[in-house]
Amino acid sequence: MTKRIQVGAVPVGGGARVSIQSMCSTKTDDVSATVDQIHALEAAGCEIVRVAVPDMAAARAIGQIKSRIQIPLVADIHFDYQLALECVGQGIDKIRINPGNIGGEDRVKAVADACRTNGIPIRIGVNGGSLEKELLKKHGGATAEALAESALGHAALLEKFDFTDICISVKCSSVPVTIGAYRLLSEKCAYPLHLGVTEAGTPDMGMVKSAMGIGGLLCLGIGDTLRVTLTADPVEEIYAAKKILLAAGRRQEGPNLIACPTCGRTNIDLIPIAREVERRLAGCTKPITVAVMGCAVNGPGEAAAADVGIAGGKEEGLLFRRGEILRKVPQEKLVDALMEEIAKLP
Repeated sequence: MTKRIQVGAVPVGGGARVSIQSMCSTKTDDVSATVDQIHALEAAGCEIVRVAVPDMAAARAIGQIKSRIQIPLVADIHFDYQLALECVGQGIDKIRINPGNIGGEDRVKAVADACRTNGIPIRIGVNGGSLEKELLKKHGGATAEALAESALGHAALLEKFDFTDICISVKCSSVPVTIGAYRLLSEKCAYPLHLGVTEAGTPDMGMVKSAMGIGGLLCLGIGDTLRVTLTADPVEEIYAAKKILLAAGRRQEGPNLIACPTCGRTNIDLIPIAREVERRLAGCTKPITVAVMGCAVNGPGEAAAADVGIAGGKEEGLLFRRGEILRKVPQEKLVDALMEEIAKLP
């Protein structure tokens, strides 16, 4: 089990549930726009949010932002250690840095001391595109071994200054390299791991890469918090993260929709029906499995584990619960009947 750290009110690691993160796309010193986006992310299910801190104006906006939001706030900092110190003074909940790029060891110590004094954890963020030249040469490129060695080296630097409230990420745009790096880290340290596939792309491909990389690691029992990175509105990252956690069996909140892929036995226009059920389940928080099957011949049998489901027929379909047929329903009323049955479930 990994070490537990505390990010504001959210525990990370040590058996705590895997938390969902995202990052604002607004200019941080535009406080109103940033707060509005954070509120939208929080409403979607975001539990920890990060903002870019490229300059002192952004750092000085942290306190104002913090006063208007509920979820923990993380400062993303590169190169200038003074920005980290200012964010600490502004009440930030977590710092994300690469200790190797903020200057000499005296500056790393200053940040470590300030964070320790104020109970603020640090995420070491290593990316495939910003590895140290000597590691790239040693390992022949941005390999899993290079990413893991870089992260552990940065952790050792913080440990040198008696700082261990650490979270680590080793993100890469390559899914196999990302998985390999996190697997190495999980074997070599007990720090909580922040999962992600960086530069994953637009939602179509980005969701696939993230599901493979993040979801695969979660299924291996690796990972304590995550961000799905998409070239899109960051709110979409939250919806994607929730789906990955549900598919990996790491979250039980909300419904799990299963639907057959259709075949020559299908006598119902299943695809729009499945999409309509998915749309109408969007606000449901019940931890249930809902089935939408295209064939009355084996639909209830294949989806026998579903809490409730429908299966299509030529002119009418079946409404069933855990494989037991409840009644026949006209095709045009199947979705309504399904939703009425869901409403009865605890």
